[in-house]
Amino acid sequence: MNELFPIIDAALTSAAHRSGPHLACHPGCHQCCIGVFAITPLDAASLRAGLAAAPSDIAERIRARALASRERLLAAGFPGDPQTGILFTEEDHEEAFEDFANDEPCPVLDPATGTCDLYASRPVQCRTFGPPVRDEDDHLTVCELCFTHASPEEVARCEMDQTWRTLEDKLIAHAESDPANAGPTLIAFALTR
Repeated sequence: MNELFPIIDAALTSAAHRSGPHLACHPGCHQCCIGVFAITPLDAASLRAGLAAAPSDIAERIRARALASRERLLAAGFPGDPQTGILFTEEDHEEAFEDFANDEPCPVLDPATGTCDLYASRPVQCRTFGPPVRDEDDHLTVCELCFTHASPEEVARCEMDQTWRTLEDKLIAHAESDPANAGPTLIAFALTR
């Protein structure tokens, strides 16, 4: 984590500089903080470390939001193991996840400020959302609020360098060697285990 995040943050800074006014992201903009997404064991470990280091009043609020979120997610038919919080433990879970909890706010999101209470420990997906990035199918994707009037060439010019993915994969594999981090999970489960 300590070696990966500065590399990602530098790549983000470079992409944001090239993006200029096309990048709509700013403190308080939190559309990307609504709806669940799978996080890696590396992200889960980073969030737990951030929570442990947070001031007690902030940590208590995060834990309360995470517990409430976990209960809502379980009631909505969590597509994974409800005990461990590991996603996709049955064949139909990945398909069920596509439409799962799209309106659930991130438990780390401070509802009063619209900012992240664990910003320094946020998952990789949060660190890379906004500027143009390649998805697993090698398509260039952007936040729907960004690059609304940009040409495809402008979008491509602002693509975020993702050469750090190899290091991320190595660190994920290391994190998965801990049986408690056996697979992907959600932020609410990572913070309430």
